[in-house]
Amino acid sequence: MPKRIVGLLAGLCIAEVLTMLGIAAFAALLPEFSVRWDLSNAEAGWIGSAYFIGYTLAVPFLVSMTDRIDPARVFIAATILTGAANLGFALFADGFWSAAIARAVAGAGLAGTYMPGAAALAERVAPERQSRTIAFYTSCFMVGSAASYPFTTWFASLGDFRTAFGAAAVACVIAAIVAAISFALLPRTPAPQKERNLLDFRPVIRNRHAMAYTVCYMFHSWELVAFQTWIVAFLTFAMTFQAVDAVFWLPFSVAFWVTLAGMPAMVFGNELAIRWGRSRTVAVVMALSALVAGLIGASASVSYGLAVTACLIYGVVILGESAVVTAGALGNALPGARGATMAVHSTLGFLGGAIGPMAFGAILDVAGSDTIFGWWAAFAHLGLIMLMGPLALAWLRPRPLAGDRGFRGEGAS
Repeated sequence: MPKRIVGLLAGLCIAEVLTMLGIAAFAALLPEFSVRWDLSNAEAGWIGSAYFIGYTLAVPFLVSMTDRIDPARVFIAATILTGAANLGFALFADGFWSAAIARAVAGAGLAGTYMPGAAALAERVAPERQSRTIAFYTSCFMVGSAASYPFTTWFASLGDFRTAFGAAAVACVIAAIVAAISFALLPRTPAPQKERNLLDFRPVIRNRHAMAYTVCYMFHSWELVAFQTWIVAFLTFAMTFQAVDAVFWLPFSVAFWVTLAGMPAMVFGNELAIRWGRSRTVAVVMALSALVAGLIGASASVSYGLAVTACLIYGVVILGESAVVTAGALGNALPGARGATMAVHSTLGFLGGAIGPMAFGAILDVAGSDTIFGWWAAFAHLGLIMLMGPLALAWLRPRPLAGDRGFRGEGAS
């Protein structure tokens, strides 16, 4: 791979991770906030949800803008916005409303960095290299998510939550500088533009080749966010069957390692898709994920070690298709509609991510969160959801990407 592409990719991945160091800051310090501000569980939950509400409100507009202006400009501006949100939290957050507003703005910042960053790569890299570079870039999302936990707790230990959020704001400033230098390494090659309404997503929805992977992404996000939301609670439940002394195996530590393992899983999954076929890889990985989901809930009754091992395996399998489907949607975008395609992709992904944890919790409420059957049922529902992905691929039959096995050029169908 040419050095300038490597330099661009490395710089953009570093910028992405730096920008995301505040993504889990509220969750990591939630016990402190609950006591400090006398928050109810509902209020704490709404502050956590505010981040994703900000994301879903901003993503259709910000990502669609990349069809009109250089995605690099959107990325850099959104990085600064994220830094401002983190700084605002550090300086002014003193209760429910101020915290929720700051987190919503930070979520809007993520909407302007994550997918626009992928779009900026796609405009600077040849089609046959896009899949691999986007896979590396999207996999760094998991690195940033994982790093946010120790980053936040370490800086908070030096002062308080304001120190942690202030450090996250400084990281965003550094990220903007790194991104600006990285984007300067390669000029963009924008797709030809067609006159259309900025928020007209009808051509995207009619594009079955991209929508096939977007629908799979929605189911993937349903499963992934539900798992990430409930993994600590599940392992805490599993600990009731067996005492655990090693800090490395405590639920929060396991959650960190499961998240961090996402990067190699995402890269490997995309490499497998290039060599074996993208649709086939997604279908097989989703089917395997459904199988593991059907077994993981019962692992707690056997031993805590088995539950930890099952979570590690499940996390790797889930993330094996993440970069594959995002690269598939982006690579099949219509000329001049790459941003709109990513807007639809992100919005449906968030929809799945918003529904997943709630559905999981609702099943636990009905089946019993203090029973093996309850946890088995909640995880099993994720397996049923994942089986919808292969059905969507069989129905829509997306074409391979340039560089994938089976690609026959633009006329492929």
